[in-house]
Amino acid sequence: MAVETLPTVPVLSNPVDRRVARLAVLGDSTAVGVGDPLPTGAWRGFGPLLAAALGAPGEIAYTNFSGIGARMADLRHRQLPAAEALQPDVAVILAGMNDTLRSDFNPVALRQDLDVTVAALQASGAVVLVTRFHDHGRVFRLPGPLRRALHQRVGQLNDAADDVVARRGALCLDLALVSGAYDPAAWSVDRLHPSERGHRMLAAGFVDVLVGASITVPYRVDLTCSGGRQVTTAHHVAWLVRQGVPWLAHRGRDLLPYAAGLVLRDLFGRPAAVPSGCAR
Repeated sequence: MAVETLPTVPVLSNPVDRRVARLAVLGDSTAVGVGDPLPTGAWRGFGPLLAAALGAPGEIAYTNFSGIGARMADLRHRQLPAAEALQPDVAVILAGMNDTLRSDFNPVALRQDLDVTVAALQASGAVVLVTRFHDHGRVFRLPGPLRRALHQRVGQLNDAADDVVARRGALCLDLALVSGAYDPAAWSVDRLHPSERGHRMLAAGFVDVLVGASITVPYRVDLTCSGGRQVTTAHHVAWLVRQGVPWLAHRGRDLLPYAAGLVLRDLFGRPAAVPSGCAR
């Protein structure tokens, strides 16, 4: 994928640090760039912004293997083989939220898939950077039981990331610690994906982690929005009618059995039976 030409700004890293020639991104719709539309209709997202920080145009081979709707198993079985073949110097992984929203959520399998993916990328020579997630219930308002259900699952997702980071020595960006992570301006009209500003904040957060690991990052990420498509009130209304309400109804049904179990546990003061297919 060609990297968009972006303006460069002052150097951040020591020139004796490790330079990056190949960048890979694996993940879901956020990694694809959803929420940061270009005037052409294509998605940009944090990937091109991070690539532009790592080097001038033509210096970085940037490839995005992500897919909309991808779960952690998709990274392991569909995205990883091609990413290994690229032999990236840095590989960024951003996935897992789609897993938490499904009725068959399995944190043990998710941890295994992430572990295999990270280990394989490291074996190919990559510095791997994984993502720890924020409390998305503070961004996307859900009914109380559904919010609690999602909060618990995100906690299990983060536990998996923590385990793999500790075991493999991977780098990690904790989204909950990114300044402005809960600012409405950081989120797109759907409140599920970052806005252009949110993607710029993501790219800047990844830069900070890489610089801390002595990776050469010659340029900083400009947080001033530019080059993207202007999002209007009409876009907000259109999304709500066409996608927002149907999405909430569909994903609410996925989370509802698990949320009901939490309610029953509170009511009766003991663990409730978890419906088949849900995490235990």
